[in-house]
Amino acid sequence: MVPDTLLAEAEELLTACRAKHVMLATAESCTGGLIAAILTGIAGSSDVVDRGFIAYSNAAKNEIIGVPMALMQTHGAVSEEVARAMAEGALSRSRATIAVSVTGVAGPGGSSVEKPVGLTCFGLAKRGQAIISERTVFPGDRTGIRIAMVARAFLMIRAQV
Repeated sequence: MVPDTLLAEAEELLTACRAKHVMLATAESCTGGLIAAILTGIAGSSDVVDRGFIAYSNAAKNEIIGVPMALMQTHGAVSEEVARAMAEGALSRSRATIAVSVTGVAGPGGSSVEKPVGLTCFGLAKRGQAIISERTVFPGDRTGIRIAMVARAFLMIRAQV
């Protein structure tokens, strides 16, 4: 279940984007489309949300949004480099003004010493600006981590609107 606070943040984000004529695209791996789902669960969001890409596997990241396989082999799918490439790919394959991406380890498995459960890498591409990224580790279980990922993606977008 999506917390009411996150739904309120989504509404505020859509309102801010609408006021600035900003269109959004998402490129999501570990969130499985949750960012786009929460945004599009709000009536009238189609004037802000252009599209969402769910690129869970490395093959999908490569085929759908153009992340080079060599980049994933060198840095791993959960890396700032891949997050930046995901955001750039989503922006170039959409009509969006801003594209946000997320890749991470939501758990409970799939982690390593270097890439623990909760590790998340975000990318944000905005037309005419340098792509930004960040890396963080969220505590909690799979659901809590994924909700935290969505909330952070909303904050990153909001900072650029």
